[in-house]
Amino acid sequence: MQPSSTSRPMGVTIIAILNIISGIIMLAGGTGLAAAGSVLPTMTTINPNAGGQMALTGMLGAGAVAVGAVLIILGIISFVVAWGLLKGKGWAWTVTLILSIISFIMGIISVAGGNVGGIVNVIISGVVIYYLYRPYVKAYFGKTATSMI
Repeated sequence: MQPSSTSRPMGVTIIAILNIISGIIMLAGGTGLAAAGSVLPTMTTINPNAGGQMALTGMLGAGAVAVGAVLIILGIISFVVAWGLLKGKGWAWTVTLILSIISFIMGIISVAGGNVGGIVNVIISGVVIYYLYRPYVKAYFGKTATSMI
């Protein structure tokens, strides 16, 4: 679907900017983890007779590289979604909605597990979900309801 000719709502711009910021954070964190993970196995321990510690640093290094790679990929995806939001692409609306629903559910699980700070995640995700369903936002993304005749 083509985006509508309406102008981009300010909230969509804000969500896109937040995606860009989170993408930068994920790229920086992922790069740092991948770099640390690649260096960690080369570090020697104080006790040269502790062969088990060397194996552990190797596993930790591989784990850090893997998590770093995932963060880098998610950071790139964040930039692509931000671009789609700014251009009014329907798929970007769908991806943002799905990720917000997942974030909302994870926030509820976090709060249920005793993390009171997770309520912020629930509120932000809930606001984004609500906002994406505003008629003028859906119209911007070409997601208007079709009449059933």
